[in-house]
Amino acid sequence: MPLLLRAGRAWGRARLTGLGRAAGHPRRRSSTFDVVVVGGGIVGLASARELVLRHPSLTFSVLEKEKELACHQSGHNSGVIHSGIYYTPGSLKAKLCVQGAALCYEYCDRKGIPYKQCGKLIVAVEQEEIPRLRALYERGLLNNVRDLKLISAKEIQAKEPFCRGVMALDSPHTGIVNYRQVALSYAEDFQEVGGTVLTDFEVTDMEMAKESPSESEDGMKYPVIVRNSKGEEIRCQHIVTCAGLYSDRLSEISGCSHEPRIVPFRGDYLVLKPEKCYMVKGNIYPVPDPRFPFLGVHFTPRMDGNVWLGPNAVLAFKREGYKLYDFSARDFIDAVVYSGLWKLVFRNISYGMSEMYRACFLSAQVKQLQKFIPEVTISDILRGPAGVRAQALDRDGNLVDDFVFDGGTGDIGSRVLHVRNAPSPAATSSLAIAKMIADEAERRFGL
Repeated sequence: MPLLLRAGRAWGRARLTGLGRAAGHPRRRSSTFDVVVVGGGIVGLASARELVLRHPSLTFSVLEKEKELACHQSGHNSGVIHSGIYYTPGSLKAKLCVQGAALCYEYCDRKGIPYKQCGKLIVAVEQEEIPRLRALYERGLLNNVRDLKLISAKEIQAKEPFCRGVMALDSPHTGIVNYRQVALSYAEDFQEVGGTVLTDFEVTDMEMAKESPSESEDGMKYPVIVRNSKGEEIRCQHIVTCAGLYSDRLSEISGCSHEPRIVPFRGDYLVLKPEKCYMVKGNIYPVPDPRFPFLGVHFTPRMDGNVWLGPNAVLAFKREGYKLYDFSARDFIDAVVYSGLWKLVFRNISYGMSEMYRACFLSAQVKQLQKFIPEVTISDILRGPAGVRAQALDRDGNLVDDFVFDGGTGDIGSRVLHVRNAPSPAATSSLAIAKMIADEAERRFGL
């Protein structure tokens, strides 16, 4: 095994396990790789894993700006293994979710990662919701979701004794898992076959090299220079970006399009007090209302035994702002000067105001929850964690609903593949997305 690869594997493993700059593994000023994946979340790690498994003779690195992997969307999500009901038939979302869920269960079984196939009920609480529920059922069938069925009010209570509804769509293969644990397992797989993980490496610049690196026998084999915020650099042939909340900024750094733009939306969860978690057995979701851009509150059991309630959806004033008062001037200005955001706001002004009101007043959120479980009271809940969703938005104010992958032109643009939008259910779909990204990288880069 080449010296560089051996050192890279040991260095990456030390940093992955939280040792940072462990003794005997100082950070080099420069390293070279065939392909660099920017972003150490679940999609980036799954993609890097897939690429190195296909091409073990090439050198790969994952660059992550945080000191640990999977810290943001991959570690701040509901943990649901989705089955693929909601998505437009024929869309990438639908195809990748159904494939990805099957691959996720298979992977967890193989690796011994615990999960629960607790199922999901999409519950109509009013008669007027039934036509939309039936349409969801038909959509799920078109998407090849297994074992879907419509159930009556009596059958709802047999599955969820505290839930009330007039009809529900039962999805028994929906599950829950700890996606950060899954992501870290991908990272271990990646390193075991020779990949290098570099944390604390925030990419701030990409440019074409003007000369070969000193003491190099490879000439211009690695013509792309990637620099971080500390001035350190690596060199590579090709780049795949899976940067989530920063996908648009990385695209601009590489000279590619800044559209679609990322606008961050924070989702605040409530949690049931431990002594009240008996009221929820599986996932309980509302029937989505097509008039509104987000799904609405739902009940989500967790692997640790907790039950999350929510989330809401409010504009975040910082791309990684998990608290109400987190603020970044740059992130705020980027959002509010974008015409697409204002078009979205004006089309959904009443919905947005309602979400903000519910974010401030627990009683308003509880009122929504009581539509499904009337026994829930304000004394049964606590404020819980939050996540920030990287919502891609076009200039017309439309939420970009499907996956978006693109590259650019010119010397650097032709060497980059950007994952521009990977919305929920990206975690569920991560292994299926990885296969598609690897296919596209092979096509574009001639791997």
